[in-house]
Parts: sequence; C-alpha cells; structure tokens
Amino acid sequence: MRRDVFQAIADPTRREIINLIAQQSLTPNAVADSFDVSRQAISKHIKILTECGLIVINQQGRERYCYIQAEKLNEVSDWLENFRQLWQHRFEKLDKILIDMQKQNKK
Repeated sequence: MRRDVFQAIADPTRREIINLIAQQSLTPNAVADSFDVSRQAISKHIKILTECGLIVINQQGRERYCYIQAEKLNEVSDWLENFRQLWQHRFEKLDKILIDMQKQNKK
C-alpha cells in the first residue's frame, strides 16, 4: 500500500522521527531509544515513513540506517503555498485599511 506524505506527518511521533533522522542518520534501534514506546511501535512508524517515501533504509555492513528524503516534504510545501498567498493578500489588504484609518484619525 502506497501512502502519501500527509499521512506521514499526521502523527506527532512520526513528525518527531522525521526531525531526528533529519539531524543525522540513525538505526531503527537508535530511533526507538529516543521514545517511550515499544520498538515494535517505532518500527511501524518507520514502515509508514518508508512507504510514504520520506525515509529510506540502507544497509551498511551489519547495520541498517534510516535516511531522510526531505524533498518529499515539498508536496506539503506546495499544498500550503496557496494558503500562504491567500493570507499574504489578506494581510496586505488589512495593512492598507489600517493605514487609511490612521490617516483619517490624524485629520
């Protein structure tokens, strides 16, 4: 089952896992050590993040390391851009109204 990036970031634990792996590559066990939940639960979160394409796991010798694929987060950024533009336009209109009101009060 292919999941999307929005499913990945919907969960606070997964967001924290993304933050951890963004700082440095970690083994799944090292990721699990950072949380007060079972390794099995963290393993399920890592599986979802892998299915979404946000992390990739590479074998290095006997260890497996999780790496961030941050470009996948561009999907979220692109989706939010429309809202940024909308709010920017609204704030600009509000600024104009406030400036006009200040001018009226000075008369």
